[in-house]
Amino acid sequence: MTAEDKTPRRSVLGGAGIAAAGVLGGATLAGCGGSDGGATATGTGLPEPTGSATSSTAAPVPASKVPDGGGYIDTAANVVLTQPATGEFKAFSAVCTHQGCSVSSVEGQKIVCPCHGSEFSIRDGSVLNGPATQPLAARKVTRSGANLIIS
Repeated sequence: MTAEDKTPRRSVLGGAGIAAAGVLGGATLAGCGGSDGGATATGTGLPEPTGSATSSTAAPVPASKVPDGGGYIDTAANVVLTQPATGEFKAFSAVCTHQGCSVSSVEGQKIVCPCHGSEFSIRDGSVLNGPATQPLAARKVTRSGANLIIS
């Protein structure tokens, strides 16, 4: 064998190291989530991201659907309506700012995302518990008689 026929040992070891890092990185990311039994992103066990944080003007929602100190998720409009204090209504995008999953519930003054456990305030959409670092996008809500209008 000539010197030209030999692959340098350094090249082989470097390539093996890069391949190992890729495998370990993929395994680490795969362990980030859990399953909630709903629709999942292919092969991840995580709920599917739901698209954009904005939506066209939603249909009116009866104010009676939004409990005092809680909230209501309008899945058709991709909006969370909350009532942090009696008669005070707020609206936020239902799309989590972490990875785009839809929030799934409003529990104990918190809007909850099922993907990785982010929690947001019903008062202003701010992050109470990560991994999300950005608040939910606020939407304009007005009351018209017994209904709430989101725009």
